[in-house]
Amino acid sequence: MATKEMYEKLAKLAVRKGVNVQPDQPLVVSANVRDIAFVRMVAKEAYEAGARFVRINWSDVELTRMDYEYQSMETLQSIPQWSYDKRKDAIDQKACFLTIRSDAPGAFDGLDGEKIHAVQVAGAKKFKPLQSYTMNNEGQWCVLGIPSMEWAKKIFPEMEAQAAYDRLEEAIFSVSRVTEEGDPIEAWNAHDSRLMGYGEKLTAYQFKALHFSSGLGTDLTVGLVKNHIWVGGGCFTPGGVYFDPNIPTEECFSMPEKTATEGIVYASKPLSYQGKIIENFWLRFEKGKVVDFGAEKEAESLKKLVEFDEGSSYLGEVALVPYDSPVSRSGILFFNTLYDENAACHLALGRCYPENIQGGTEMSEEELAAHGANDSLTHCDFMFGTEDLDVDGILPDGSRVPVFRRGNYVI
Repeated sequence: MATKEMYEKLAKLAVRKGVNVQPDQPLVVSANVRDIAFVRMVAKEAYEAGARFVRINWSDVELTRMDYEYQSMETLQSIPQWSYDKRKDAIDQKACFLTIRSDAPGAFDGLDGEKIHAVQVAGAKKFKPLQSYTMNNEGQWCVLGIPSMEWAKKIFPEMEAQAAYDRLEEAIFSVSRVTEEGDPIEAWNAHDSRLMGYGEKLTAYQFKALHFSSGLGTDLTVGLVKNHIWVGGGCFTPGGVYFDPNIPTEECFSMPEKTATEGIVYASKPLSYQGKIIENFWLRFEKGKVVDFGAEKEAESLKKLVEFDEGSSYLGEVALVPYDSPVSRSGILFFNTLYDENAACHLALGRCYPENIQGGTEMSEEELAAHGANDSLTHCDFMFGTEDLDVDGILPDGSRVPVFRRGNYVI
């Protein structure tokens, strides 16, 4: 069982390394009401780091479920202007944004999928003008998790509730590199350095494409934009502030060319999307676009993802994660993308990250599109990496360089 001191270390990691709050900078925290004790730790750490103010956006999954169940579609789709103005005000003050996840996977099972989808589309459209602040790393942001009983029972249904909670808690602290004895910030500095080394090596190759193959049946070629950048570890704001957007992270990721993906990919892990769990699914691409797909469970939810908007049927991210990562070695299926994507190579349908192309964060949407970047109201990662995954980098002359063999780096 994690001690109070370990939670305080996690809070310090979130504030000092995750969002890296600067003196006189506001912090906005999104969290579940059940996590108030940890949020108080975060707020205290942020104020000690010099935060101007700490604002909390509270949520509760049971109340959200009631909203979907009882409110009309029209009411749910009507996003109040004050909610937009509230976020814009924080952005105008150059705030950093921390999201604390303590999931309840499958919490929306049995609800009207059309309603959930329509509401998420409405929200994405409403807030699109503010999307670039985090997608372009104009300000610091971070997502990290803490355990919840609902989440633990989903992962370990055969265990008693408290034992399941303790097991999830142990796993989250382990993959977040928070221990009783060590300094997690030092551990993360060393980890970021390793990931950056892979990113620099991959960027130097300037592969035209990557080819993926696995025993699941994946046979996929993902074209990459010219002058692409592989990003691993943390990121920098335009002002030079370093931060870690995801805790944990094990990935190096880059930008696919919108129309240059061909073949079929089979997911290696379930995907939690819109409160539903999509299982055993596959996607087939032609000229970059998903032209066919299927799933053994929640196929309708997969359809809603692919058809979210025009850009959601194209890729916005390709990420390499060694099978031998700490998250993978845990042997746990977290039913949470933040964790599961760091156990396996993954792709993302939807919007790209402009940082993945030289000069991208200074480009307009039109300029990015001209360079082959994808745009969308959504960005959703799904995992396809396996223990036997092979990855070849294809150079402009057609020659191949082994990048992964049997799930791990060989470059």
